[in-house]
Amino acid sequence: MHVNCQTEVEVKHGVGLHARPSVTFTRLAKSFPCSIEVAVNGSDVWLNGKSIIKIMGARIRKGSILRIRADGILAEEAIRALKELIERNFDEEKKHGRTA
Repeated sequence: MHVNCQTEVEVKHGVGLHARPSVTFTRLAKSFPCSIEVAVNGSDVWLNGKSIIKIMGARIRKGSILRIRADGILAEEAIRALKELIERNFDEEKKHGRTA
């Protein structure tokens, strides 16, 4: 079954998608077989959501609105998982107990 899904989510993480959250995001994206792309703040430029270089290079800041789209097998699951990851602030509060 071929599915194309899209969602929007606001980045609330204090420093945005810096190194650690970018790694967490791309690692999760890579765990899905579908293609995953990200657009920032209404941009028409879609970045490969599995590329650490692209995601870190986008300099995604707190307050940015990310559009995430996925195409292919498990697209809906991928979108849901990535959106939830961002909404949970990349699980960093749990790991570190405080935000740096």
